[in-house]
Amino acid sequence: MTHTPPVDDFTDAHLTVSPPATWAVGLTAIEKAMLPALGELDPERTAKVSFSINHKAGFDCPSCAWANPDRSKPLEFCENGMKSVIWESTPTVIPRRFFQEHSLTDLAGKSEYWLGRQGRIGEPMYKPADADHYRPISWDEALDLVAERLRGLDDPDEAVFYTSGRITNEPAFLFQLLARAYGTNNLPDCSNMCHEATGAGMVPAIGIGKSTIHYDDFAEADLVIVMGQNPGTNHPRMLNALQDTKVGGGAMVAVNPLPEASLLRFKNPQKPVGLIGDGIALADQFVHIKIGGDMHLIQAVAKRVLLAEQVTPGQVLDWDFINEHCENFEAYRDHILAIDDDEVLAATGLQAAEIEELAERYLNSDATIVTWALGITQHKQAVGTIAEIMNLLMLKGNIGKPGAGASPIRGHSNVQGDRTMGIWEQMPDSFLDALAGAFGFEPPRAHGLDSVNAMNAMEEGRIRVFFSMAGNLVAAISDSARAEAGMRRVDLTVSVTTKLNRSHVVTGRESLLLPVLGRTEYDEQATGRQATSVEDTVCFVNRTHGELPPVSKDLLSDVSVLCRLAQRLVPDVGTIDWAGFEADYDRIRDAIEATIPGFENFNERLHRDKGFLLPHPPRDARRFPTPSGRARFTVHTAEHVAAPPGRLILQTMRAHDQHNTTMYGLDDRYRGISGGRFVVFVSPEDLADLGLSDGQTVDVFSEWPGEPDRVLRGYRVDSYPTKKGCAALYFPEGNALIPRGAVADGCNTPASKQIIVRLEPGTTPAATGRPVTE
Repeated sequence: MTHTPPVDDFTDAHLTVSPPATWAVGLTAIEKAMLPALGELDPERTAKVSFSINHKAGFDCPSCAWANPDRSKPLEFCENGMKSVIWESTPTVIPRRFFQEHSLTDLAGKSEYWLGRQGRIGEPMYKPADADHYRPISWDEALDLVAERLRGLDDPDEAVFYTSGRITNEPAFLFQLLARAYGTNNLPDCSNMCHEATGAGMVPAIGIGKSTIHYDDFAEADLVIVMGQNPGTNHPRMLNALQDTKVGGGAMVAVNPLPEASLLRFKNPQKPVGLIGDGIALADQFVHIKIGGDMHLIQAVAKRVLLAEQVTPGQVLDWDFINEHCENFEAYRDHILAIDDDEVLAATGLQAAEIEELAERYLNSDATIVTWALGITQHKQAVGTIAEIMNLLMLKGNIGKPGAGASPIRGHSNVQGDRTMGIWEQMPDSFLDALAGAFGFEPPRAHGLDSVNAMNAMEEGRIRVFFSMAGNLVAAISDSARAEAGMRRVDLTVSVTTKLNRSHVVTGRESLLLPVLGRTEYDEQATGRQATSVEDTVCFVNRTHGELPPVSKDLLSDVSVLCRLAQRLVPDVGTIDWAGFEADYDRIRDAIEATIPGFENFNERLHRDKGFLLPHPPRDARRFPTPSGRARFTVHTAEHVAAPPGRLILQTMRAHDQHNTTMYGLDDRYRGISGGRFVVFVSPEDLADLGLSDGQTVDVFSEWPGEPDRVLRGYRVDSYPTKKGCAALYFPEGNALIPRGAVADGCNTPASKQIIVRLEPGTTPAATGRPVTE
C-alpha cells in the first residue's frame, strides 16, 4: 500500500536523543508553558487566558477532560493545557494570499506541525471540484452549497456527521439534532477511536459507562492502580490527584509497558518542594507489563483474591455488596480459579512475585481506584479487559464508596459530554423517543456508522458528503493510505474548524473550510454574550465562555453555523426553533433539559453555580441501571498475544509536545527526544537479539494476515527501557502501520496498541531522511 508522506522544511536532521527523565513537571514545565505564550501572544492576551482558564468565570481548557477540583485558585492549568490555549488563541490569521500560493497538492505534502503553525483560518474557504486551490466564499454561499449538496443525496445515509471533543455541549446537542432531523444516525465521533471500549466494558457490568468516582476520592483511596496511561503528557493535572493519594497515606501502582517519568516522581510546581526539592515519589510498584497482557494480570490478581477468601472465608470479599447488588458471581469465580498461571506469566512477561505483590496490595486496601486510558482501550480484547477491571473492583465492593471506583480518563475536553448530548451512532430508543416528544419529528432508528465503518463506506463509494465538527479524522483513523484514498472519493467534505490540519488538505472533490470561534474567544449573539458547557471525566458539567475578542470578524460560533445550516436544510422538520437557539443559548439548554435526564434546572445551575454534577446511580446510591437492576460479574477468556520469532508487539503513543493529532512542538522531553518524531523505541535486549544497534536507521513493517505488509521507512531506533518484546512509536504517523481490520472485539476501536511488526535495517539515514509508507 503506497502513501506519500508529508514533506516540508521539517526533517529529523536535528533530532537528538538523551536518557529518559526520572521525574516530571517542576519549574521546567512552567517555562515550557509560559515562554511560548509570551512569544506567541501579547502580554494582555497571555494574562487573560492564564487567569481565566479552568475558572468559574472563564473558559474550560480545550485540551484534556481532567476535572477542575478548585475553580477559584489563581492558576489552574498545566503545561500542555497552556500549549493548547496558545495554539488556539494565536492572533495570527492566514492571509488570502496563502491559499493562492499553496495548492492542495502542495499542502498535502506538509506535516501536521507545519499546517498548524500557519495561524487561524479567518474566513470561509471553498475548493471547487475542478480546482486545486481554496478560494474565499461568503458564509451564505457556503451554507447554501452544503444544504444543496445534502438535499441532492439519494439517501440521508450517504452523509456522515463527525465530531471531536472540541465542541461543547450546546453545539453537540444541535449537531445530533440536525443530523437526525435530516434523517441519519451516521454520527461517528473521536470516542469511537479511544474510549468506546470503556462503555462497552462497563455498561454490562454496572449499567453506565462513565467514571464511578468523585475527584476527591483520590485523596481517600488506600490504593490507586494506574493502567495504560501517561498522565504527565496526556492529562498532567491528574498528577495533583495522585499526589493527594500519596499525601493521604495511599499507595500507587503503575502498570505500563514503558516506565513513564510522571508515574515515577512528581515535582509539583505550585509547592516549594516541587520547585527546589525532589518532589514526591508516586509509584510504589511499577508493573512492567508486556503489551496485551493486561487482562491476564487482572484475572491473576482476582484469582489470588478468591484463593485468599478460601483460606479465610468471609474475611476477604465484600459479601454484603456481592449478595445485595451483584449477579453471576459463581460463574465468574469458577472461571477465574481455573486460569492457567503459566500462561499468565508468559502473556504478561512478569514474575509471579510481581503479581503476588500487586495482589497483596489489593487485598490490604479497603478503598481502591483503578484508572485507565488508551493503553487499555486500544487492544483487541479491550472490552473484556475493562470488564475484568469491573469484576475485580466488585469483589471488594469498590463501587459506590468513598476512595474507590472505576476511573476511565477521557483524553479530550468534552468527548464525554458529546456522547451525553447524543453524539453516537447507536443512541438508545429512550433518547430517540425523547427527541421525538420534544421536537415533533420521528428520528431514524437504524444504527449508523462508527468511525471505522464510515471510513470503510467512503472507500467503497457509499458516502458522498462528510461533515466534520472539528477533528482530524483522516489523520486520526487507522490505515492512513486507505483513509486518504477513501476521503478523496467523497463528493463534498465540510470542516468546521479553527486551524488547518491534514483533513483539510486531503479532501473530497469539493471542500469547504468553515472557520469558527475558539474556546478562548467571546461569543456575541442577539441576546448578548453567550456561555456553553462541557462535561469532564468525573461527570461534572462546567460553564465555559471565552474572554478574548475573535481574531477575525468573519468567524461564526459553532451554534451559528449549525442553526443557519439547519434553517436551509430542515426548516420544516418538527417544531425546532433554530433561529431562537442561535439568538439565546439558554433555549438550547432548555431543550437539553427537556430531553436528557440529569439536566434538570440546567440554566439555573449553570449560571448560578457555574456547574453541577450529573447523577450516577452506581456511584451515588449503588443502584445499577442494568436489565436485572444488579451489577453483573462477566466471564472472559484472555488471549495470549505472542509475537512470532524476530517480531515485536507495537503500540502507538503521543509525544509530550502533542495533543491528539495536533503538534505544538517536536520534543518529547520526558522520553529524551528532541527535534524530531521518527523514532521507534525498542528495549536493548531486543536490539541485541535482532542484531540492531542504538541509533540505527530501520524500516518498520507491520504484518497482518492476508494483506501486504505496511511499512514506515527511515526511522531511528532508540534503545529504551520498554518491555522486552515490545516497541513503540508516535501517533498519528504510526497509523500507517495499523490495518483497518485490527479492531477491538465488541466495539470496533482501532487496536493501535497491539500490532505485530518487524524491523529491518534501513537505507536512508534517519538524520536527513523522511519516513515513507508503502
